[in-house]
Amino acid sequence: MEEVKRVLATDKALALIKRLKDRHGPLMFHQSGGCCDGSSPMCYARDEFLVGDQDILLGEIGDSPFYISKSQYEYWKHTQLIIDVVNGRGGMFSLEGPEGVRFLTRSRVFTDEERKMLSSK
Repeated sequence: MEEVKRVLATDKALALIKRLKDRHGPLMFHQSGGCCDGSSPMCYARDEFLVGDQDILLGEIGDSPFYISKSQYEYWKHTQLIIDVVNGRGGMFSLEGPEGVRFLTRSRVFTDEERKMLSSK
């Protein structure tokens, strides 16, 4: 079985990430849990968001690190996050806002086998 990833992105999301990287340089993501942006994945220029010691690196999408706060991780740890793109307005601070689309987090529950693989790391 291939490596189990905690976060991955759809082809549509990867294409948007590439466009944003071409325009803004290296990127990073943070899974929001805030009141203003709901649970949207937020996209920032890599040097414009300060990662804290309560943030967990879940993995990378489009060669960009993807973080989640420790408290949010507790809610999502049993699922694989799948970052997608849909039409509409995103978070006001996220770089895709002017594009008329927004990143969206979908999820699926890990299988028992996948949870075992993740816990053995």
